[in-house]
Amino acid sequence: MLQPYFPLIFFFYGLAFYSMGLAILLELGHGKDMRLRHAFRPLAVFGFLHGSHEWLEMLDDLNMLPGQFSIPIIWEMVRLAILAFSFLSLAAFGMFLLSRRERLQQRLSLLVPLAMVGIWGLGLFVLRAYFPLAADLLHVANTWSRYVLGMPAALLASAGLIAQQREFRQAGMAQFGRDSLWAAIAFAWYGLIGQMFTHASSLPPSNVINEDLFLQWFGFPVQLLRATTAIVAAIFIMRVLRAFEVEIQRQIAALQAARLEEAERREALRGEMLRRIVSAQEAERQRIARELHDETGQALTAIGLGLRGISTNLSQGGERSVNNLRRLERLVESSLVELQHLIADLRPSHLDDLGLAATLRWYAGELQDRVPLQVTVEVAGEARPLPSEVKTTLFRVVQEALTNVVKHAHAQTACVQLTFGERGVSVQVQDDGMGFVPAKLNPASRPSWGLVGMEERAALLGGQFTLDAKPGLGTRVEVFIPYHVNFKEAENEDKPVAG
Repeated sequence: MLQPYFPLIFFFYGLAFYSMGLAILLELGHGKDMRLRHAFRPLAVFGFLHGSHEWLEMLDDLNMLPGQFSIPIIWEMVRLAILAFSFLSLAAFGMFLLSRRERLQQRLSLLVPLAMVGIWGLGLFVLRAYFPLAADLLHVANTWSRYVLGMPAALLASAGLIAQQREFRQAGMAQFGRDSLWAAIAFAWYGLIGQMFTHASSLPPSNVINEDLFLQWFGFPVQLLRATTAIVAAIFIMRVLRAFEVEIQRQIAALQAARLEEAERREALRGEMLRRIVSAQEAERQRIARELHDETGQALTAIGLGLRGISTNLSQGGERSVNNLRRLERLVESSLVELQHLIADLRPSHLDDLGLAATLRWYAGELQDRVPLQVTVEVAGEARPLPSEVKTTLFRVVQEALTNVVKHAHAQTACVQLTFGERGVSVQVQDDGMGFVPAKLNPASRPSWGLVGMEERAALLGGQFTLDAKPGLGTRVEVFIPYHVNFKEAENEDKPVAG
């Protein structure tokens, strides 16, 4: 009764699987889960092949196949081959989802279809002896394909989708788990019922359980059931594919949250840095005032008293006055040295007069005179003029790094390397001290403000800060600052910038 509507059924049947295959191809490039990407590829192949098979059925019903009446056996063989390969692709899809490991996926998705092909081919070889006529053998082969390939493949796909449903639920994607479950149910019905009731043939049990019996029991053809289950499976597979998009959105959201957290951390560090900079400025002013009072002030007071004593002693004898003058000379010389140290700590004049390399050598010599640390300075590359802010930043980084070496590293030697590269200038400080574990420096609870200060100084000029430290193997601090076109190299070369 429904025979005139069979072409329409076959059309929507094939369209459902074609649409599913096309949707899979469009979404495959978006997903990051390699297991799912590998699994859905054979399902896309199944969709295209099985859709083609149903449309060939449609064209056959409409008598529109080229040479349909002159070479009918050729078209039957083509449809049989397409049907068999489509079922094998569906089986590979199920095995991919059922396998947990990538190597196991590749092996099982190949071995299981090969085993099914072997059983299918062996069965056809045996059936050929019982059905010598080509027309009868093709009908039997179609039924045998649905029994041996179609039903197991659909059940494997259903089992794989059920396993994937658990994966979605564990990942907090319950909606996609439900979609996967409905797709599994559709494939199970498609395999158990849709492939059980085949064309009537001489192969048991199709001689009894066939399309005619289904129509007699339910009042509509089994092709309509297959088309319905195909549409349902395609719809829910397409809904499952949205998991790729949701996965990307979740990754983007996680990346944005991480960036926001990093920005908040940097803002917090920057605020704390500003507060500490102000505190450091006040502390530096107190230190300068104290040293001027304790050293230079006392020295000048002593000079004033000494001069007054000289004026008193001139009347008593010249020799005592000469001794006082020599003592005052030594005192003045000592005060000048202290004053020069004080000025050099604030900003060495060598930085403006002689350049960065000479200043680093001078500072290394000064530091060696004060502490038991051997410091060497190496310069690599062709030197070029640097803006004042770059020279100041690199000098302060070296100063802070060597201060940390003296205070914490217990090192014997330290090497300062200044490198003029093609893209920028870098300075590296390497010591042979005790080192430490950088991961134990928790910037959220107890930041290392010396290291943070170096990183902030480099970041302000668009540079990069690198720290490499291991317990017992020393510490390496490196700052790289790129050459910038907007640096006013020539005119700013002699302008001092406070460090």
